[in-house]
Amino acid sequence: MDNTGQGGSGTGHQDGRQGPGPQRPREAGGGILMGRPFGVPVYVAPSWFLVAALITWVFGGQLDRVLPELGRARYLVSLFFAVAFYASVLVHELAHTVAALRFKLPVRRIQLQFFGGVSEIEKETETPGREFVLAFVGPLLSLVLAGVFWLALQAVEPATVPGVLLAGLMVSNLLVAAFNLLPGLPLDGGRMLRAVVWKISGRAMTGTVAAAWVGRALAVSVLVGLPLLTQADRAESFGSVDSLTDALLAAILAAIIWTGAGNSLRMARLRERLPGLRARTLTRRAVPVTAATPLSEALRRANEEGARALVVVDGAGVPAALVRESAIVGIPAHRRPWVAVGSLAQDLQDGMRISAELSGEELLETLRQTPATEYLVVEETGEVYGVLSTADVERAFVAAMARTPS
Repeated sequence: MDNTGQGGSGTGHQDGRQGPGPQRPREAGGGILMGRPFGVPVYVAPSWFLVAALITWVFGGQLDRVLPELGRARYLVSLFFAVAFYASVLVHELAHTVAALRFKLPVRRIQLQFFGGVSEIEKETETPGREFVLAFVGPLLSLVLAGVFWLALQAVEPATVPGVLLAGLMVSNLLVAAFNLLPGLPLDGGRMLRAVVWKISGRAMTGTVAAAWVGRALAVSVLVGLPLLTQADRAESFGSVDSLTDALLAAILAAIIWTGAGNSLRMARLRERLPGLRARTLTRRAVPVTAATPLSEALRRANEEGARALVVVDGAGVPAALVRESAIVGIPAHRRPWVAVGSLAQDLQDGMRISAELSGEELLETLRQTPATEYLVVEETGEVYGVLSTADVERAFVAAMARTPS
């Protein structure tokens, strides 16, 4: 599933930057770390254990009708099925991940959770063709897995444990592929629709709007149609109806699709505003001071020049450190004449010098790569332009989000 980019009640990929705060860690938890295929961490969310138990119980009931001789051992077989199914989901997500890495798009993590999996891809594709490929490879791999399980099924007896497992995995992968191919965000099919409309219109935003609204229509269809379909099927097959369960499942799926479509639309609109986040316009004017300068004197100079930041320079006038605003605030006024600015400064590290020309997503990504509270902003010539505060960037980003309609 992909809440902001693609996926659904199955699998998909997702733009991992739902709140691009510059200091957000590049790799968050979210469950048990299972490994790092292709260098991408794979997590199993706590909600997976709930759905694994549910699958074990439901599939165990089906096994009891087909293979009653298994007795309670049917639940061990069912648990194996749940694990194998999510292994198939992982293959689906790895397809998205490999394609993203092939296109040089960073993947933050893969997470297996209640309704499938999420590949958190941190950047948007640059062309509609790549967008289509990135979306399509997931369902394609699910279809390939279904075919592999079908071929294996031909070599075993259907009314056996291997036969039932292979049939279940074949059907489940077909369902995952079919559901994700539905043409509405946040599903894979929605990303494919977005790519097609993007190609025709020439605007990525047009494709996002179209696919998001189709996704919302799809959510309404699931909410209304799924209980009717399952009720008809159960009435014909078993003569009993669990309408409450059907309605609850439909409501959960519809909510996920509707929310994912809305998030996709909101993030696309936000990206249209991100170019307004420019390092040059957000940078504070700074004054150079030596490390031994008393804080009170440094602040006096800054006030005279209308500056809001302090840069510590060495004897040759070369910037060596940045005085942290948070540290200044913590020093009472009566102590400032006896506190040297060097004791409040952070040495300039690799990544803390950024270009004044950075803007939008490139600016946010640069700040994420080296988390800090302040950055030295320089011109292309190497001349110091000023100091960029993370707090200023975050305020500008929040303001851009506030102006972005849902």
